[in-house]
Amino acid sequence: MKPGYTLSLPIFFIFAVFLYGCGPNEKASTTLSTSLNQSAATISDGAAIFQKNCKICHGADGKLGLNGAKDLSMSVLSLPERINIITYGKNLMTPFGQILSTTEISAVAAYTIQLHTTPK
Repeated sequence: MKPGYTLSLPIFFIFAVFLYGCGPNEKASTTLSTSLNQSAATISDGAAIFQKNCKICHGADGKLGLNGAKDLSMSVLSLPERINIITYGKNLMTPFGQILSTTEISAVAAYTIQLHTTPK
């Protein structure tokens, strides 16, 4: 054997393993489909949690405004901002960080985005 071949074989093997790892990922389409289904389930779960915990002040459509509750149909807050307010509360709003799980809080926040309406 020539001296250069002993080093080339391990490098070739590492390169082949790398290429194999970079090949087509069959899980990608399954992951996207699962993610979309989970998003729909999250919004559905968020709606149920909202009806149970938030409807009293915000109303079923987010417009009630009882006890100074914000009109959620007009809210332009981002998802992280909504999660923060639901978790820690604001003004008279109850902080739900000790009442709901982080998954439930995220679901409610995602649902409240659905309540936004564009002004006419």
